[in-house]
Amino acid sequence: MNFLEKYYPVLLAFLSFLYSIYLWFSGNQMEGIYVGLWPVTILAFAIAIRQRRNEDKNPEG
Repeated sequence: MNFLEKYYPVLLAFLSFLYSIYLWFSGNQMEGIYVGLWPVTILAFAIAIRQRRNEDKNPEG
């Protein structure tokens, strides 16, 4: 599996984290807080999608 295929959610989460920090220190605190929630959401969706794919590959029962 290619590196980017495997770790793209982590990369996207890190970039959104950096964007959140940029917004916060540029004076847009509310926008920074909003964007700061994105990494958690990105990683949660990535985990859910990966688990769903694993269930499709190895059905139990």
